[in-house]
Amino acid sequence: MWLVQGDATVYTAKPDTRSASTRDARAFWLNKQLIQWPRVDGGGVVKLYHSATGQITAPLDGNVAGADGFITLDRFTGTVPAAAAQRFKWIDTGAVFAVKDADATRLPTLLKSQLVLVQETAAGKVQNATTAQHAAALDDLYAAAANVNDLGVSISGGTTRFKLWAPTAQKVLAFTYDTATGEATTVDEMTMDAATGVWSAQRTGDLSGKYYRFAVEVFARGTGLVRNLVTDPYSISLTTDSARSYIADLGAAALKPAGWDASAVPAKVQASTDMVVYELHVRDFSASDSTVSAANRGKYLAFTEANSNGMKHLKAIADAGVTDVHLLPTYDLASIPESGCTTPAPTGAANTETQQAAVTASAGTDCFNWGYDPWHYNAPEGSYASTAADGAKRILEFRQMVMGLHAAGLRVGMDVVYNHTTASGQNAKSVLDRIVPGYYHRLDASGAVTNSTCCDNTATEHLMMGKLMIDSAALWAKEYKIASFRFDLMGHQPRGVMEQLQTRVNAAGRPVQLFGEGWNFGEVINGTRFAQAAQGGLAGSGIGTFGDKMRDAVRGGGCCDSGSRLVSNQGFINGLWYDPNPSAGNRPLNDLRWYGDLIKGALAGSIADYTLTTHWDATLQLKNLGGDGGVPVGYALQPGEVVNYVENHDNQTLFDVNAMKLPAATSKDDRARVQLLGVATVALAQGTAYFHAGVDTLRSKSLDRNSYDSGDWFNKLDWTYTDNNFGVGLPRAADNQNTWDLMRPVLANADIKPTAIEIAWMRDAFRDLLKIRSGTTLLRLRTAADIQQRLQFHNLGSNQLPTVIAATVDGTGYTGANHRKLTYVMNVGTTAQTLTVPALAGQGYVLHPVQAAATAADRRVATEARFDNATGAFTVPARSVAVFVVN
Repeated sequence: MWLVQGDATVYTAKPDTRSASTRDARAFWLNKQLIQWPRVDGGGVVKLYHSATGQITAPLDGNVAGADGFITLDRFTGTVPAAAAQRFKWIDTGAVFAVKDADATRLPTLLKSQLVLVQETAAGKVQNATTAQHAAALDDLYAAAANVNDLGVSISGGTTRFKLWAPTAQKVLAFTYDTATGEATTVDEMTMDAATGVWSAQRTGDLSGKYYRFAVEVFARGTGLVRNLVTDPYSISLTTDSARSYIADLGAAALKPAGWDASAVPAKVQASTDMVVYELHVRDFSASDSTVSAANRGKYLAFTEANSNGMKHLKAIADAGVTDVHLLPTYDLASIPESGCTTPAPTGAANTETQQAAVTASAGTDCFNWGYDPWHYNAPEGSYASTAADGAKRILEFRQMVMGLHAAGLRVGMDVVYNHTTASGQNAKSVLDRIVPGYYHRLDASGAVTNSTCCDNTATEHLMMGKLMIDSAALWAKEYKIASFRFDLMGHQPRGVMEQLQTRVNAAGRPVQLFGEGWNFGEVINGTRFAQAAQGGLAGSGIGTFGDKMRDAVRGGGCCDSGSRLVSNQGFINGLWYDPNPSAGNRPLNDLRWYGDLIKGALAGSIADYTLTTHWDATLQLKNLGGDGGVPVGYALQPGEVVNYVENHDNQTLFDVNAMKLPAATSKDDRARVQLLGVATVALAQGTAYFHAGVDTLRSKSLDRNSYDSGDWFNKLDWTYTDNNFGVGLPRAADNQNTWDLMRPVLANADIKPTAIEIAWMRDAFRDLLKIRSGTTLLRLRTAADIQQRLQFHNLGSNQLPTVIAATVDGTGYTGANHRKLTYVMNVGTTAQTLTVPALAGQGYVLHPVQAAATAADRRVATEARFDNATGAFTVPARSVAVFVVN
């Protein structure tokens, strides 16, 4: 029997494992000299054939044809440099070959051609053939390109300059246009700098307001020699549907709205733990707001209308304690038509399929998408501008939006997606891969573009893709006053590159907070290719990652449950054990207690060295709790490295999850109270607090678990606080159909849908929590040492009240504490609970002034929560959270 690595087949005869292809890329340039060829021995003669026009054929057991020539490689028997060995630790073993010193000077020219690596017999018969992935060779040859700080278009001294990194191109031209749609007025031949691989051209005069494209003649593996007319990957603006790049200087007065230079980022955040983020989609914000002028609905300029319902809402939560509005993708994206988009207006009963059918039918042409489809990273999206045809408008109006949010007391954060592009190869919406084919994307062992992120994965571990990401973030921080960034699927990026990015964005003159999705999966999982910027891999960096353990414990189950699990997997706040729904079964008490432990770990900032007594009476540091082979409960060295949340744009809203999990008979009032319990876990937790827009108004997406392309219909926000959008039809079939049968009766249940009374109560109770958090640094402790020394949990171990979480934070001598002690008690149960903490007797606790005030939203807490000073007993009503303080 014979076995072949990576092949599950058991062979009864020796298999022929040879392979000959000019379309795959199974070998790897390790640097500018060495090539490793996995699964190939060092026998025979190994040659590197080249063809400027891409005509090479290399049939197995035949002869190579169509080449312009070749160089013969030497077998390398030395030690591969450590940096190269580390970079390519993930590839299979195989022979390493070296370019002869005499041929080394030819390599820059050869890399502009089709290159085919061939192992031949002495008679010249092909035994193996492939191409080699060339990113490492380009990084080595053109390392100086990392220091080029004016890629794209720049204007100075009466001259307009164009620069494009395209080291494998054979020819590059710059086309300029006087208008957005007219014919080219000039064509300039560009020249390449041999040290950097950067092509450049310059024109006399300031060409601001005109447009340009590059014509790139380049060999693309699998296609041949191509002549691509492409936009600039460093475009700062474009025409409609990204047809042409826009020439401008972002520092020009014409692109600055009145007051732009004086519009300062609100000084509300001294540390990451001060951040309270409100995640918002530009179109969601105003598309349905009738108090916004019709022309500005769904646009950047909606944020300039200070008297609209939406802006009044943002101003109110800013006054209460929100620091940052985080905008879902606002760079130039590929999934929304920038002209002529449509918005369907379906009708139907609360639980029918007709609405989603109408939305799905128009998904490709409607005005809505989340926007996780990057096209040009450095340009604002055109569909949110008053017109996409004029490249200046989106720049001006984006800045006006930022000014409007600043005026409301809010910093502006961006959701950025550097982990993938919307397309690669010769696709019309591919930019990077049509300029330097095979470089900017992460390839697998055979040379195919990986797509574990959903789309075509970029390779930020490659020098110039990492540079593009860093340059882009720095541009947004400097030119648009972006104060913080959320990185989509950040775990697909190297930690080292993210730390370089942190240094660059801080060069804007103020600290810029970074955090992201630290999920660990795909071809980079567990550090397969590099040390990732993933959850558990950023300790000590100051860069935050989302904490999913509290999210799942609060909500129940996992992020992506569907079918019966979406109902049966109840969580800490929606009835596990103490209020089971008919599908939940007899879940053991210890499941609830375990969820409680997970939540306590998050409340402690997920600090690795924080010590907690578990429900089974073990005393463990959080780094030793709940790892199960993955990331433990405690993975952060400082609280600013964790972002706490229970709802964001992904998956069902908290209201919708609770609609599926709470017993059907649960009252509207109790549903609102359960929602508040969910957000309270975030508001009271150490670390960064993160809320999804509408979590404070019981937002529903009619049970949709993935509303990225579900139109305005399912993504509606109502700032009149009269409707939460529940029961507007079954959600789109694409991501929800396997749960439709369980969703139908839920959507049809009119007793679930809140009235304006419950929505207003939730809105105001949420703001009360924000006021409590913002009013004291005790819920925003700066360091791990602060948390270890000052935060103490009560009600621990096997004899605990299972529906109660309680903790005290000691404010003695702590700057900004404003209280000598603060104790919070959360009771998720259906009856009032009394927790006695003898050590706190005689302390003189009172209900927090915000909750005790006549204006407090939660009258149940205001009138029923109490502290017995003689015994240290705290009494908290059902499904309530109370905060007590010693002043």
